[in-house]
This record gives sequence, structure tokens and C-alpha cells, in this order.
Amino acid sequence: MGLRRRVAATAVALVAVTLAACAPALPESVVPGTHAVVGVTGEVTSSNPLASPTPANLELAAATRAGFGAMVDGEFVPDPSFGAVTISGDDPFIVRYDLAEPSWSDGTPVDAADLLLGWAWAAGILPADDADAGAEAEATDAGAQASLEPEMAGVPELDEFGRAIVVRFAAPTMLWQTAVTAQVPAHIVGRLAFGLDDAMEAKQAVVRAIEDDDATALAKIGEAWDEGFAWGEDDDPSADLLLSSGPYRVDDVTRDATGQSVTLVPNAAYRGGAAAQVARVDLVPAGADAVAEVGARLDVVQVAPTAANDAPIHQLERRDGTVATTHDGTVWSLLLRPAGVLTDAAARAAFLRLAPVGDMVDRGAGPWAAAYAKTTSMLAMPGSRAFDVVAEDSGFAAALGTPADDAVLDREAAGVPAGATVCVLYDRASPFAAGAFAALRDAAAEAGWTVTDCGADDIDAALAQGGWVAALARVPIPQSPAQIAEQWGSASTTALTLQADAERDTLIAQYAHTVDVYDSRDLLAQIEATIVRAAVTRPLAMNPVVTLADRDVTGVAARNGPGPMLLPGIAQWSAAVDSTAVTAP
Repeated sequence: MGLRRRVAATAVALVAVTLAACAPALPESVVPGTHAVVGVTGEVTSSNPLASPTPANLELAAATRAGFGAMVDGEFVPDPSFGAVTISGDDPFIVRYDLAEPSWSDGTPVDAADLLLGWAWAAGILPADDADAGAEAEATDAGAQASLEPEMAGVPELDEFGRAIVVRFAAPTMLWQTAVTAQVPAHIVGRLAFGLDDAMEAKQAVVRAIEDDDATALAKIGEAWDEGFAWGEDDDPSADLLLSSGPYRVDDVTRDATGQSVTLVPNAAYRGGAAAQVARVDLVPAGADAVAEVGARLDVVQVAPTAANDAPIHQLERRDGTVATTHDGTVWSLLLRPAGVLTDAAARAAFLRLAPVGDMVDRGAGPWAAAYAKTTSMLAMPGSRAFDVVAEDSGFAAALGTPADDAVLDREAAGVPAGATVCVLYDRASPFAAGAFAALRDAAAEAGWTVTDCGADDIDAALAQGGWVAALARVPIPQSPAQIAEQWGSASTTALTLQADAERDTLIAQYAHTVDVYDSRDLLAQIEATIVRAAVTRPLAMNPVVTLADRDVTGVAARNGPGPMLLPGIAQWSAAVDSTAVTAP
């Protein structure tokens, strides 16, 4: 964009007057003629982010869907302009999901029918295709972890006049604020499932099917939910599939030799707290050298930091471009399994204490070392409120985080003979993993250990195959009790280190049913403490993401992962007027 989009202030005023005479009504916050081009990776395949939660689908939903709030760094941040979620009963546990006055971009209100549909998906009463159901069962160890997810008790009560539903849970759940959403328009699901064109009739058909537990009707709703919002290969989805409740809506979808492009424009029906400012945002393929195209073809893009793009990004900063570092929600970790020379916890602790975290990050990250936020937790993100509690109470600093005065004596005290061999699995294709492995190998040699190379070309397959004793890998920070149990539970066949701990299992179950945020932080710290005592992992640093923005686009504030990282804050963006996009009415 750069110079071609920079115009004089007087010209901006004239453009605004001209466009106001010929363009559809825009929210008052929008500056006519403003334009931003965003480089993205991957293509949008569905307007239903719950049925198909790919990164691209979730990013689009962040711009086009409103909700009761969002999880930010592990904490729920409410959006009162959409509505409120309140606990209205403790025994049984009852939660009321109460909408303000949001609407879909076609003017249809977001109401209790939309919430009931969201409840039906969350409660698992919508039939899913066998492949998806099988994958979910496998990922949750045939229900072992799923038992920690919120369990709904009976069909909710609807307050259609108040645009609310009242949900009863089988037990208190820490996920009560996010258990029900209105991510999919019920009147479109009703139209797809039953052929009803009238929005209110379509909504009522969805409500009746759920309340009556009509298996035939629910099967049609389930099919519409799973398949009805998919975008075809021609990338020409109908307007019904593109409805928005968020600050932006999809205006156009095109495809050329470079791939799919999606044009977003402000949603005139949106009445949320953060209204759009940029008149048009194009989501286009990032390309092979996205950094070089910031300020030319692209205005905003997210990239992984590499040695090759360090200098170009520095140059972008020198030209007043914005460079910001967040992380993708995964932590680089040294993982140990109780086997061989590392069978005893004392041996594992001695090995973890010798790990030179600073050198591992420096040699792995090179010029980007400062972008890798150091961490001491496998369960909480640095910068979150929970992290400080976990870091203080887990016992990590004393048990594993402080190097021994003499690593040789530390090894000997653990009963490990000199020359004991530990073969470390890592991703050969990752510069960070390769550099971190080299630093670990050198430090281990000084302490009398022998670290050998078990590098793999396909790290995911190697980790899944098992048989390894030590690994350098990126691990997602779990976002729910079920995910904690999947990574660290005794019953999980996909647990990271296969180390069973009955106390940990009990704490995870307590955590799942704890409503008070302060109590939940304390329990998370106790769970982390069991991992520390087991001496099965040494968290190193969060995996960074770099967000780049041309100087003509401001207000870009990326979030930490997991989930959408770039577009959740799109309403706060502002941009220069695109002089080439101005045409006569």
C-alpha cells in the first residue's frame, strides 16, 4: 500500500463526501475509502467455525462473529454489548445466557433460538458424521477426558421475550462462561434443514426439534450444521452462509492463480462495543516472501521469526512499520519419560537441572532469542494472571529451575553413572530444536552424561510412535480440564510422558468443577506441582509469532494463541484512504 494510499487531508474529506453520496450506509465509526490488505495462510472452508475449526475459519469468525466474550491468555473477558452470562443457581448448577440486542447482518435478531442451537451442539445432541465422531473419541481416549467437559442436564428453558436461555448443568463447571455460544444463525440452519424461507418459522422449527428430541429433524439439523456452511471449490458461497453478528461481514470471495481472497466490509447491523473503522479489509494469500511485501502488496501479516527475515523486519521497523511479538500458545519443552537411565525421579531431576535454558534458547533462536518468552509452566501462559500464581506455588524454581552447584555431583547423587546415555528426539527441520539440542548435548557432556542424536524428519509421527525417553518438542498449553487430562492424566494413552499420578488426576477433576477463578488458579498450581515433583519436563520458552503492519495501518494488536490471533481486534484497526479505490458514484 505505502505511498499509493497516502493522500492529503483535504482530499480525504472530498473522498468521504463523494462516497457518502453513493455508498450504502456505514457505521459512523467507518472512515470511507480506507483499505487494508492482510496476508493469511490457509483458506477459509466453512462459515461454521464450530463444525470446522481450522485456523483460517477461526480467524474469519473472529471478525464476523460476536459473543458473550473470549478467552484471552487463559482468562474470560466478557463483552457486555452482546449480553451477559450469570450463575443463577448453585445446586443444581444453573447458568443464564442473556442476550442484549445483537442481530445478524440480514437484520434477523440473534435470540434464544440461536443460543438453543449452540447449546444443542455443546450438549452433543446434534448427530455428527461418523468420521468426525470417531476422531473426537480417539482424541479424548474414548471419553476419559470428555467426562471433564461441561455436562448439560435437560433441555434449557427459553425466555424468548428476554432473548435468553437458562441452562442446567449436571455439576458446576469452570467453563460455564463459554459453554454456550451463538456462532451459527438458527434461521439459516432451519432453512437448510427444512426448506423454510421465513426466518421466524425456520427458527421455531429448530427450537421444536430440539425441545421434542425429534430424531429425524435433529438428523437434518446435524447435517446442515456439519455440511451446510461449507464453501465449495468455486469459493462462491451464497449470502445465507455469510451472515455476520460481528463488526465485519464477508462481501466477496474470489480465487485466482495465487489462491483464495476474501473481502470484508463493516457490518451495518452490528451494535457491539467495538465498531469497525476500516471500510474494506482484504484477506489474501500471504505469499512466499510476505515480509518483503509489507508496504507494497500487503499491509498486515503474521510470520514465524527466522534468521533470514531478521534483517528485513528490522528494516521495516526503520521505516516506521509496526513489529510486535506474541506467541502461538505452544511451549518448547524438554520432555522425559520414566524409562532406562531416567526411570528414577532423582535421575530425571538431575538431568533437567543441567539443561542450560538460556544457551538452548540463544542457540536455537539466534537473532530472535528475545522473542522467545521464557517460562516455567506447562499449564499457564506467561503474562496471564494464573501464571504468577502457578510459578510461585508449583515449586519449580527450587526443584528444577535452579542449576546444581556441581552438575557432576548432582548426577552422582542421583545414582547415575558417568557416561549414562540419553538419546534425545527432536525435529531436525526446526532450527530452534536443532540449536537447543546442540546446547543440551554440550552441557550434558560437561556433567558426565552422554546425549545422543535421535532427531527425526517427522517429529509428530516419531512422538506418536513412542519408544523415546527424552524429547525436545513444542507442546500446546492446555485450555481446558479435558486437555490437561489428555496431556497429563493417568488414563490418557496420549499423555506426554506416560507418568501416572493419582493425586494429579484428583486435582484435575476438582479443577474441572471449580467455578471460583481464584480457587481455580490455586488448583492449577497444585496440578503443576505434581508435574514438577515427577521431574518429567523442563519448559523452556513460548513459540513466538511476529505481527507486521505497514505504517499506514495502526491499531493492530495480535493476541497470543491458541485460536485466532490476528483478527479478534480488527475493529480497532485504522488505515489510510486508498486513493486507487475511489471511483465516481
